[in-house]
Amino acid sequence: MSYSVGQVAGFAGVTVRTLHHYDDIGLLVPSERSHAGHRRYSDADLDRLQQILFYRELGFPLDEVAALLDDPAADPRAHLRRQHELLTARIEKLEKMAAAVEHAMEAHSMGINLTPEEKFEVFGDFDPDEHQEEVRERWGDTDAYRQSQQKTASYTKEDWQRIQNETDELTRRFVALMEAGEPAGSEAAMDAAEDHRQGIVRNHYDCGYEMHTCLGEMYVSDERFKQNLDAARPGFAVYLRDAILANAARHTS
Repeated sequence: MSYSVGQVAGFAGVTVRTLHHYDDIGLLVPSERSHAGHRRYSDADLDRLQQILFYRELGFPLDEVAALLDDPAADPRAHLRRQHELLTARIEKLEKMAAAVEHAMEAHSMGINLTPEEKFEVFGDFDPDEHQEEVRERWGDTDAYRQSQQKTASYTKEDWQRIQNETDELTRRFVALMEAGEPAGSEAAMDAAEDHRQGIVRNHYDCGYEMHTCLGEMYVSDERFKQNLDAARPGFAVYLRDAILANAARHTS
């Protein structure tokens, strides 16, 4: 069974010109030619094209792709192992990027008055302002949003760095409680939840216990928040929610 260059281009989602180029540089030379001299690709050629496109998707230059595929010491299983390792590394990187963005949405997208250089210094390689539109759509008509906009409008880089440090320290505190086996309803966990609420009040807006419990439920029901929190420790989102609920019950009973 063999396939024309047009068929292969359709299968693989590439252009005929790309296949011609791969042939010209010796990266993917068709196994056959028709009587008229047209390229004909075998199943083995398609397998090689699949490998080429995989490495290209990961950003490998064509010369490195050729070196990888033509390595005499590598068999198909070696390629699969290498691809699995590369994919795993890429997934981990993307997950970290997603967690960083979600963290920004939760903690820093309520109005940041920093230069681009200061944002990078405080928050790393993501921009919290990218999520301002979603924040406005979800909470723009609330008193909490207006309070936060007014309060954070004058924040400096040092203010945001302090808030970031407070958030990180509180996260470490919760994680330590989890690792010590402290129930979410324990005094220590409820005290940490109260400090979490007070931090919101101090830095952003008035957050009563009813609102705090709503936030706790959102941390679990919204997968983006849940993934961000669970990046600190699996199960952290649920633990934080339960501690918030217990603390609210303690103060409102």
